[in-house]
Amino acid sequence: MYELLPVLESWLPDQLVMATVVGTWGSSPRPVGSVLLVRANGEMAGSVSGGCVENAVVKAALQLLPTRTSRLLHFGISNDEAWAVGLSCGGKLDVLVAPFPTGSCAEQLLEALRTNEGGVLLTRTDAMDATQQLFLPASLCSEHPIAATAWGAQKSQLVETPQGRWFVHIIPRKKRLLIVGAAHLAAELVRLAQWLDFETIVIDPRQVFMEKTYFSEAPSQLLRAWPAEVFDTLKPDPYTSAVLLSHDPKIDDQALHLLLRSEVGYIGALGSRRTHESRVSRLREAGCTEAEIARIHAPVGLSIGAQGAREIALSIIAEIIHHFNIRSQKGFTHHN
Repeated sequence: MYELLPVLESWLPDQLVMATVVGTWGSSPRPVGSVLLVRANGEMAGSVSGGCVENAVVKAALQLLPTRTSRLLHFGISNDEAWAVGLSCGGKLDVLVAPFPTGSCAEQLLEALRTNEGGVLLTRTDAMDATQQLFLPASLCSEHPIAATAWGAQKSQLVETPQGRWFVHIIPRKKRLLIVGAAHLAAELVRLAQWLDFETIVIDPRQVFMEKTYFSEAPSQLLRAWPAEVFDTLKPDPYTSAVLLSHDPKIDDQALHLLLRSEVGYIGALGSRRTHESRVSRLREAGCTEAEIARIHAPVGLSIGAQGAREIALSIIAEIIHHFNIRSQKGFTHHN
């Protein structure tokens, strides 16, 4: 939902409807948790189907807006209305159309997006009033075990409880990219990652690289420091990717020793296969296990025959996105 934050800040406090994908089967075009916002004049932002059923969803949203009630819509190839608007791929799609949260719940949700805290939004799906609650990560375990379980798995889902049926909507933290080494490739990677809504942090203890490398798109943070000086503060977590680009074993190896024993979600290291073999030998000698070493993606990036810094940056960010998307389908894997 982070891409919708500017829209929300512009449209609120107008009354809005939020349509959310709550179930998919087969070749559905958008995953569970995808959101479409609709305002009273018919303007929309976001997507629940890439254009297939948006017209039908907006129609339902405008009907429900004055009543502040909710409705669960079912689309599939046998649904005449869905067929008319183009859902002919053989998939099925359930969309919950409900009022956007108001009052303190709306304020908390906006603040969670602004601060990249994330949270879990619960919406009642079997009652007309669409009761909504937002739980922040810090209070999940103590306040709502079901929300806490869904947050741990990072999986939005419908849940049956004795109190009714709820859609547990995971609003994850924005993914963060740590780049160790402020070279030209780092600048290209920052530009692409920022465009894809990553938080970017560049770390390098070398003065010349920090002062002379030109960043056409400024990173979120630019830290002149050794990895060991800042990683405790940055606390790499499952939402974090780290890419090592310094070409200096003193810097990259220090970062690896810290990252391999952390919860970081992805680790990539630049260099040829021969360079990586030397790196692996050093890590083994330093006591790293084979399981830890296997976490490193090296040579970093998808194999697309990349040439030049921009194409290499593209291959790296593509591998990161692929890694996180595959992991989200399976649930998070934590490393100790």
